[in-house]
Amino acid sequence: MFHIYEGFHLVETYHKMRHQRKYNPDTKRTLKIALVAIVTLLLWNIPTEWYGIQGLTVIQQRIIAIFAFATLMWILEIVSSWATSVAIIVLMLLFCTDSGILPMVNEEEVGKLLSYKGVMATFADPVIMLFIGGFVLAIAATKTGLDAQLAKVLLKPFGTRSEMVLLGFLLITGLFSMFVSNTATAAMMLTFLTPVFRQLPPEGKGRIALAMSIPVAANLGGMGTPIGTPPNTIALKYLNDPEGLNLALGFGQWMMFMFPLVIVLLFISWRILLSTFPFTQKRIELNIEGGMQKGFHANVVIVTFFVTVALWLLDSVTGINSYTVAMIPFAVFALTGVINKRDLEQINWSVIWMVAGGFALGYGLNASGLAHNAVESIPFGEFSPLLILILGGAICYLLSNFISNSATAALLMPILAIVCGAMGDKLDPIGGTPTVLIGVAIAASSAMILPISTPPNALAFATGFVQQKDMAKMGVIMGVISMLLGFGLVYLMGTLHLI
Repeated sequence: MFHIYEGFHLVETYHKMRHQRKYNPDTKRTLKIALVAIVTLLLWNIPTEWYGIQGLTVIQQRIIAIFAFATLMWILEIVSSWATSVAIIVLMLLFCTDSGILPMVNEEEVGKLLSYKGVMATFADPVIMLFIGGFVLAIAATKTGLDAQLAKVLLKPFGTRSEMVLLGFLLITGLFSMFVSNTATAAMMLTFLTPVFRQLPPEGKGRIALAMSIPVAANLGGMGTPIGTPPNTIALKYLNDPEGLNLALGFGQWMMFMFPLVIVLLFISWRILLSTFPFTQKRIELNIEGGMQKGFHANVVIVTFFVTVALWLLDSVTGINSYTVAMIPFAVFALTGVINKRDLEQINWSVIWMVAGGFALGYGLNASGLAHNAVESIPFGEFSPLLILILGGAICYLLSNFISNSATAALLMPILAIVCGAMGDKLDPIGGTPTVLIGVAIAASSAMILPISTPPNALAFATGFVQQKDMAKMGVIMGVISMLLGFGLVYLMGTLHLI
């Protein structure tokens, strides 16, 4: 995706190395596979009464086993995250639905079956459409050079003073990552920085500051919009579920409180980067190549891009929800020839499959009645609201530093939605369910300690200017600050009933 950037070969190298590491046949991988198989089969076959959940059916037991399978596969990274999601959907279809293997899905013996249409529909969930619309908008912007032109125009006012150039890269990268993949944003902005690195003396720390600014801003910027990063969109699904919380939280409402948070965090990171990695050269000349193409297609993209963003922000006024708005640029670009069938191949289908697998787990938990049974059998109402918030955020933060933040959110969101639903009014002291679910999404974006934590981190590390200890130091500091401010903000918004 977005192959026009000179720095994108680093993205491909990063993913290729991760793929080879996962699929390399060795003893360690074999042991991991054996562990997953043993745990899954054990949970699949033990007597249902051992679970201590009243009224547990065989189908519900199988969903517990599939959930455990997904958890281990995602955490141990035995295969790609999207491959695990596909396996989840197939296992549920074969063994838990009304289109499963006949001897295995006798409803009189195994309990209420899931609808195969319901499982398959997780891939066409409105949230998936939001993802696809966001990807198409980003592809069109890249194809016509709108993103590069915006970067040139937006960076120009920051002048040539080194500290202001750093602020410019932080703010523009953060802004772009709200609407474009953070990986593509990082690749583009690092490409623009390449000539800047040559101007800075090797003995100074300015190169480190600039290189680190890209992943920090890309990771934090994703918090700003529902499409900025998959955990946001996953949280939005459970918050807006008509059969669940049904909060009708819109695109503009999300940005109303998350956009200011991102700006504050970017300014804080600017001051921390300047104090930790000070510049010895006071001025930097920017020379950004590339720009907007001219012609009909370019004009279509410009108009459509800004109209789409405006409709997203004004969803409460127009009545058109963000999911429907996301399909508008897709239709416009397809009808006008801005994108073609080859461009559709650039959509990040692995992320979409990843998210769909998580939705399938959530559907299975609820449609099978497992969630209801668990709520009645486990005294969630006695749990401390603050403990739920802290544990949810801490687990998400720790896992997201080592595995995909999409996988982490897909794993935790269904569980937390059930727990929060069972606790009811007892969550009011911390702002209600939105505080927990949005807090988890914030924690996922705050995880940036290691080069493997996110693709932008890997890209910055690949420049050779950033050492792992520098990344860990900055990652810990900004991770703690962003979670403290983020959790505090959603708590305040929740207690004031603004979300």
